[in-house]
Amino acid sequence: MKKLFILLAILTSSIFLLPSCGSNDNLTKVKLSEVTHSVFYAPQYVALNKGFFKDAGLDIEPQNGQGADKVMTAVLSGQCDIGLAGPEASIYVYNEGKADYAQVFAQITKRDGSFLVGRKPEPGFKWSDLKGKNIIGGRKGGVPEMTLEYVLNKNELAPGADVNVDTSIQFALMAGAFTGGKDDYVTLFEPVASSLEKEGKGYILASVGQESGEIPFTAYFAKKSFIEKNKDIIQKFTDALYKGQVWVDTHSPKEIAEVLKPSFPDTDTELLAVVAERYKKIDAWCKEPAMKKESFELLQTVMNQAGELKQKAPYDKVVVNTYADKAVK
Repeated sequence: MKKLFILLAILTSSIFLLPSCGSNDNLTKVKLSEVTHSVFYAPQYVALNKGFFKDAGLDIEPQNGQGADKVMTAVLSGQCDIGLAGPEASIYVYNEGKADYAQVFAQITKRDGSFLVGRKPEPGFKWSDLKGKNIIGGRKGGVPEMTLEYVLNKNELAPGADVNVDTSIQFALMAGAFTGGKDDYVTLFEPVASSLEKEGKGYILASVGQESGEIPFTAYFAKKSFIEKNKDIIQKFTDALYKGQVWVDTHSPKEIAEVLKPSFPDTDTELLAVVAERYKKIDAWCKEPAMKKESFELLQTVMNQAGELKQKAPYDKVVVNTYADKAVK
């Protein structure tokens, strides 16, 4: 009888020691540095808030890198495991000749997510209206700034001659600089652009991404050595992201806004729905995580035209679609 009581006591205590269903103890922590906090990355926040990452066994710790260069620095230095930024950062690093360079393993957006914002409504706006004007365009060498230049050139406006693109303002400070009176126009991501419009401090005039066409604008990357040593983590991450991409593609802007709300507590759900609808309208989000070779080559064309690319990087070295291909099967 005594042995029976001891056995029952051990079993009872073991039950209390088991982790609860909501515990993160059995999850693998993954530090993710994102270039900025934006609705533009809706599939990621959906995957977070719907529990797709947790279902895959991952505990994602997002941090705002505030710029692609800073995100890449965090990845290469080991301050984070995975980076979310423009693929141009990985191309730059590869061309520097680093042995342990960053490889892109999943893509989330296929267009520029920024919008041209002016100081007043301009019905019937045309890109040619920018001639002789000043635009806060972001960091020189970053995909947003290079895509803007690509669009300007496409509309026969030579940056530096026909229009001035101000690259002196840090990404996170662009909206503040504009509302403070700097320059005539600014390119902003959501929900910042719509927030300014709601406050009457700016007016959305055009979509840079809609004008530029498809381009691999934002993607996930990690050091080559990290990917090789953590194939399981990369696969689980990509699987969860793909679930988020499918969910966003098959749900309405209103439904997307409701799921995004925890990630953007200071933004009205109604405004989030407007933003989601705007991004859906320009077809900004990838439906699958693999990066196409033709898109990668277009990105390098944009970089070359901006004078930021000395030599092209090989697609099969910088991009690894193994995990993305497996995720959709």
